[in-house]
Amino acid sequence: MHELPKSGFLRLWQIIGDPRADPPVPPLIPIKKSSWWAGIKSGRFPKPVDRKGLRIAMWRTEDIRRLIARLSE
Repeated sequence: MHELPKSGFLRLWQIIGDPRADPPVPPLIPIKKSSWWAGIKSGRFPKPVDRKGLRIAMWRTEDIRRLIARLSE
C-alpha cells in the first residue's frame, strides 16, 4: 500500500488505483469502479464529499483510512 497523506482529499483513481498511469498507481482498495459505486449506494463505502457543484468526486482521507481499517479486521 502506498503512503496516504495525513489529511486532505483523495480522488477515485487514488483509491482504486490506475494501472494505465505513468507511473502506475497501486490501489489502496483493489476493487473495480462499478463495484466501488455499488458499495457507496449500498452504504458499505463512504459517500464522496460534496464539492459545491463541481463534477469531481473526492473522499476525505480520514474516511478512507477508517474504511481500510474496517476492511482489514
